[in-house]
Amino acid sequence: MSFFSKIFGKKSEKTEEQIPNHERGKYMPEVKLPVDERFTINFKANGGKFLYCENMKEIEQSFNAILNENDWHNEKVFLIDNRLTELFNDFSLNKTQKLSESSYFLSTCEYLISDDGSLLISSNQIAEKKLIELPDNFIIYATTSQFVETIGEGLKGIKAKSKQKIPTNITTIKHFKTADDKDFLTYGSSSKNLYLLLLEDL
Repeated sequence: MSFFSKIFGKKSEKTEEQIPNHERGKYMPEVKLPVDERFTINFKANGGKFLYCENMKEIEQSFNAILNENDWHNEKVFLIDNRLTELFNDFSLNKTQKLSESSYFLSTCEYLISDDGSLLISSNQIAEKKLIELPDNFIIYATTSQFVETIGEGLKGIKAKSKQKIPTNITTIKHFKTADDKDFLTYGSSSKNLYLLLLEDL
């Protein structure tokens, strides 16, 4: 059972593995959290907004809620991946290739990095654009099968599935707070207001 199923499913008694490390006895070994749970904790700590969805109907409902919350229904979206145009076909997205016109960026990602709660992306998602050039607002669509432990594992995954042509411009997005919320820890980084639509596919 996945971490998300445990959260949104029926409550049950804690097993030994489910006891948080700070509640464990002195001589009980620390338990390493599953990749999905570690990602969620680290992603939220980074300032990301997380929406877990069990099916495509919930993805569409969550996507609509984001658009409503930000009044983006009639705003232009910077969109490179045409698969997302089909996925969100019912929304008649107002697409643009001009960054200066866009209110938000809709994209996928390569992998979700558990160890630091970051998103691994490449030229498949952002072409040759720099993060700082992209809109301040991101909506990322991903699935639970994209969880990996580390950036190194994600890089190996990219190489393995891109044998014909390895994508360029590989980078991570880690800071998900608006410019007003930046502190010395995020100084010099490209901080984004980021929503993650995560579909359960395992």
